[in-house]
Amino acid sequence: MRIVIDDNAGFCFGVVRAISTAEEELKRAGKLYCLGDIVHNNAEVSRLRAKGLEVIEDVGDVSDVANARVLIRAHGEPPSTYAKAKCAGVELIDATCPIVLALQQRIRKGYEEMCRQNGEVVIFGKPGHAEVVGLCGQTEGKAVVVSSAEDLEEIDFGRPIRLYSQTTKSREEYARLIENVKRRIAEKKGKEFAENGDFFVAYDTICSRVANRATKLEEFARGVDAVLFVSGQGSSNGHYLYEYCRRVQERTFLVYGPDEVKDVKARLEKEKVESVGITGATSTPRWLMEAVAQELLNED
Repeated sequence: MRIVIDDNAGFCFGVVRAISTAEEELKRAGKLYCLGDIVHNNAEVSRLRAKGLEVIEDVGDVSDVANARVLIRAHGEPPSTYAKAKCAGVELIDATCPIVLALQQRIRKGYEEMCRQNGEVVIFGKPGHAEVVGLCGQTEGKAVVVSSAEDLEEIDFGRPIRLYSQTTKSREEYARLIENVKRRIAEKKGKEFAENGDFFVAYDTICSRVANRATKLEEFARGVDAVLFVSGQGSSNGHYLYEYCRRVQERTFLVYGPDEVKDVKARLEKEKVESVGITGATSTPRWLMEAVAQELLNED
C-alpha cells in the first residue's frame, strides 16, 4: 500500500503564528493561559497543555494576575475581552490572525456606516464559533448571523445590508447565499435595490488559503484510491473540507487520530486499495497526519 501525505494540508499561517507565539512564551515562562482552544484539534491542544498551556474561557479565570499572560488565539476576540483584561490588569498576547483582524476592522467600519443608514450587518458563519463571536463584537452584538438559507428570515430586507463571511467558510456556499439575499431584496424592494452598491454590498472576506485549499484538495484526492481525512471534531474548516473531499473521492474516511485507523485499514486491505492519501484541515498538525500514516504502515 502506497501512502502519500498531502503537502498542502495542515496549519494555515494564522494558526502557525499563534502556536509559535505560544511555544515561545512557554519556553520563556513555562506557563501561559489561552482563551479557548488554540486550535480546533484535541491532539495539538494536549501537546501544548503538556508544555504548560492552560485553556480558560474568560480572562476572569486567571488565578495569578500579577504574573500571568493570556494568549488571544488566531480566531480573535471581541472588544469586550480587551476591555475586561485592561480592567483586571491582565496582560494579553494578541495572536489574532492578520486576516481576521482586518475583517474585524472592516466589519466595525461597516457597522458604523449601517448605524448612520439604519441598515444592518449580516455575517455568514457558524453561530458561536470563536471567530464569529469576535466579528459580532465589532457590531456591539447586533449583527445578524446566518449559516444557511433557512436563517434568512432573521434579515430585514427592507433595510440596507452589508454582508460579510467568516474567513473559513465555503466560497460556493457564500455565493449561493449572496444570490438568495439578492433575490429576497428584489422581492421586497425591487431588482434595482438588489444590484445597488449603496443598498446591498457583499464583501469577499473568505481567506484565500481556505478557498485555494479546496482546489488543491480535489487534485490530491483524485490522485489516490482512498483518502484518510484527519481533523478535530470542532473544526468548521475540517468539516467543510472533509465533505468536499468526499464528493471528489467517495473512499474518504474521517479520522481524529491514529487510534481510529485500525478499522479503516482493514477495509482498505480487504478492498485491495493500492494508494492512500493522508490529508487534513487547516487546523490539523503535520505530526498528527504523519502518525496516522505510520499507523497504516504498522504491521498488526
